[in-house]
Amino acid sequence: MRRNVQVLALAGSIGLLLGALAFQYIGGMAPCALCIWQRWPHVVALLGAGALVLPNPVFAMLGAAGAAGSGAIGIYHTGVERAWWEGPSSCSAGGDLSGLSAQELLDRIMAAPVVRCDEVPWEMLGLSMASWNAVLSFGIAALWLASLRLR
Repeated sequence: MRRNVQVLALAGSIGLLLGALAFQYIGGMAPCALCIWQRWPHVVALLGAGALVLPNPVFAMLGAAGAAGSGAIGIYHTGVERAWWEGPSSCSAGGDLSGLSAQELLDRIMAAPVVRCDEVPWEMLGLSMASWNAVLSFGIAALWLASLRLR
């Protein structure tokens, strides 16, 4: 039973990574910086695969930590998209532009990323991709943690 739950958790992280890559490379939806940040913890979660080979709880904890980390970034990203709080200045609109010269404004425009973190490019059932990532990632983390209690 433990192994089945761990395989399901591992498949969840792989599925989320493949889904993100499919949206990017098949769907033509370029990711913003926060979208990329959400992917890296799932790479850490893939280290949980070691639990399938070695019965050491550290691997399951790494899987849980990676998935939960991605979920936390997903919540942060959702807040940026919904204007609950400001996002990184490198990928969000806003900031005080008064007092900038025309050249400084032009420099800022030219340095702005193509894809902004504070816009929702796709949503389903009222949730953005960042929100879905958070929900699913926390579910994956729960699977990893549940596997620690199973025999």
